[in-house]
Amino acid sequence: MAVHPRRLFWEVSTFLTVGGVATLVSLLLFNLFVHGYSRSYEPLLADHAIVAYIVANLVGMTLSYHGTRSWAFRHREPVHSDGGRTAYLGITVATMTLPVVCLWVSRNLLHRSDPLSDNLSANVIGLALGTTARFFLIRAWVFRHPDRASQELAEMVGATEPSTSDPTAPAAP
Repeated sequence: MAVHPRRLFWEVSTFLTVGGVATLVSLLLFNLFVHGYSRSYEPLLADHAIVAYIVANLVGMTLSYHGTRSWAFRHREPVHSDGGRTAYLGITVATMTLPVVCLWVSRNLLHRSDPLSDNLSANVIGLALGTTARFFLIRAWVFRHPDRASQELAEMVGATEPSTSDPTAPAAP
């Protein structure tokens, strides 16, 4: 099934917009927890950057699911009966390991714990890797294109044979 370039552009741009808002919230929370915004108090999780990153991103993940479901992939039905929440959670947690590993390497192997190093490792490098993986996994496993979902359901119940022909070719008369 061919993907129309405009549709793909719309999905990518709305997914990135929703993700950008969720990332901003996560970024603000992470930096508040680890580095603080005032010198008058010790940050809550100053010595626990990875825990702070996970907690901040759980908040962002909740925002992201609702935005992705109601805006970025609103034209696609969830594949699962729970609205895709379980698959979304699984994919997001699995892809969250990418920035966590980047943060761990920066902190534990490179011994960098300043705000710039933390944010470059987790929120730039790790986030880029995680977001790319998350977009394609969520698009394929949580919110499938309606035509593809219907075709796969029909194939599963034996109503049709799996398609081996080119789906973009014109139908025979």
